[in-house]
Amino acid sequence: MTDAGPTRRHNGHANGEPGPASHFGPPSSSIPRPWWIYQGTGRPLHDVSLEEILPPPPPWRTFNGVSAGPADGGEAGALPPSAQALSPEDGEAPTEPPAPPEDEQDAARRLGAAPLGMRSDPEEADVVNAALILRRPLLVTGRPGTGKSTLAYRISRELGLGRVLRWPITTRTTLRSGLYDYDAVGRVHAAAAGQAADAEYAEHHAPGPEDIGDFLQLGPLGTAMLPHRLPRVLLIDEFDKSDIDLPNDLLDIFEAGEYAIPELVRIRSRRPAVRVLTDDPDRSAVIASGRVRCRAFPVVIITSNDEREFPPAFLRRCLQLRLPDPDADRLAAIVAAHLGRADDPRALELVQMFLERSRLEGGLAADQLLNAVYLVTSQAHVPGPEWEELLHAVWHRLDVAGPQ
Repeated sequence: MTDAGPTRRHNGHANGEPGPASHFGPPSSSIPRPWWIYQGTGRPLHDVSLEEILPPPPPWRTFNGVSAGPADGGEAGALPPSAQALSPEDGEAPTEPPAPPEDEQDAARRLGAAPLGMRSDPEEADVVNAALILRRPLLVTGRPGTGKSTLAYRISRELGLGRVLRWPITTRTTLRSGLYDYDAVGRVHAAAAGQAADAEYAEHHAPGPEDIGDFLQLGPLGTAMLPHRLPRVLLIDEFDKSDIDLPNDLLDIFEAGEYAIPELVRIRSRRPAVRVLTDDPDRSAVIASGRVRCRAFPVVIITSNDEREFPPAFLRRCLQLRLPDPDADRLAAIVAAHLGRADDPRALELVQMFLERSRLEGGLAADQLLNAVYLVTSQAHVPGPEWEELLHAVWHRLDVAGPQ
């Protein structure tokens, strides 16, 4: 089956919006391209699954990771005997990690309870779909408040990829913190507490490889690289705050599609498979021989406020998208999605006032508009001269070095 076949079926039947059979010219905001998988509407797929319409990866982006053993979709527990003795060479039928949990509350905070009601810009949809097909990270730049982080949640909701794995970046963030965390001190304290409580504990339950999984948890990046059948969505947020070495540290992970956990590699002869916690609440996964290799490369959204430049080698391995400031139509759609009040004359007036103030202040964030609309359409709003002062406080300038 060719790629054009399922894609055309997707545009014709998914999201309830018929699409043209052939159109390669510049589309309007309401007409999708026939090869798009992500439509940019925020409406979940129906009558079709992502697995049916997503083309296979390029040969140089194909990964063959398999799960080490039965995955735990509920609370983490002890490995069954079959998993305890499992190793990659055993020839056991591979299983996959559990489907990612849904987090509709988190998505609703980011996107609103309803879809935007309008399509993303064609340039945005083009680049997002190219990243999906090529299995490449997407570096999203733009001013604060233009919807860079929101894009990850819109992709996940539309394609049915479950909870977004968010990795917030600070100046202290390291590659290991994204991959996993090992609480060696906690493990020692737990062993000491057990020994003090029971004299027999020292003889029969000394710290060993059997309990290491209770003190090791995969981070957002580490969880995204598990061998899922469908890609997870990984949001690497505010990447320009990172240490200067982190972009280069990520290159090997993105290219190899795998990583090692040295604490588990050292005990692989005694414990070939270990169950560890993941970044998903109350979920765990089995790691074989201390190595994790992905099956479906995650949908990686990296956001940046343009506060620094990245190494050419890193940029070469990413697709890049710059989000423009939202116009009046998109701001009205955002208000409707979050508050359902786009037709309120007061809300429409605030959209126009917001655009004018944003130009004067050197750029404002969309959530500042939502704050103002909520105030003016709620019982908390009292008309009067003090309203202008309050509006000035709500719509404060984001960049102190901006226009005065």
